[in-house]
Amino acid sequence: MSNFTELPADLPIPVDDGTCNHLQGLFLPSLTLPSTHNRYVDLSEISGYVVIYCYPMTGQPGILLPEQWDKIPGARGCTPQSCAFRDHHQEITELKVQVFGISTQKTEYQIEAAKRLHLPFELLSDSDLNFSQALKLPIFEIEGKQLLKRVTLIAQAGKILKVFYPVFPPDRNPDDVIDWLRNNLV
Repeated sequence: MSNFTELPADLPIPVDDGTCNHLQGLFLPSLTLPSTHNRYVDLSEISGYVVIYCYPMTGQPGILLPEQWDKIPGARGCTPQSCAFRDHHQEITELKVQVFGISTQKTEYQIEAAKRLHLPFELLSDSDLNFSQALKLPIFEIEGKQLLKRVTLIAQAGKILKVFYPVFPPDRNPDDVIDWLRNNLV
């Protein structure tokens, strides 16, 4: 399937393997990540609420996805997830919450994806895996690339309050995030 905005009906459903059980209550690491807005962001310094959705990689037009991509539970759906956060962005920001997406892709590619998908929020690059390793986020490898498994964090003043893992279907993730925010914002 070359249309990255649609999800195949037969995707394997990811299971909770326990690799994110340690995250709730942790503080975000104090480090900077390059942003698609031509700056560096330290998520630990944001005093308000922040949604951080971590995803494997967005597909690029004209470039094939890795072989067997659709067979890896949770791999497919980065573009639909990003577009869903785009479509719900105003609703989330009206709750006074910031949104960031993180992948291990290079910033140059993320800039292209953010423009192509018309994302109103920043994508952050963890291409050196410093953020992922500091939090011990789940990672998988395919074709020599280390990619994040899909996980969404909600933090306030740098402290992780809520973890969504596994995330499936990915395009439903913003709805779940908004439900949690409405029921839990102080």
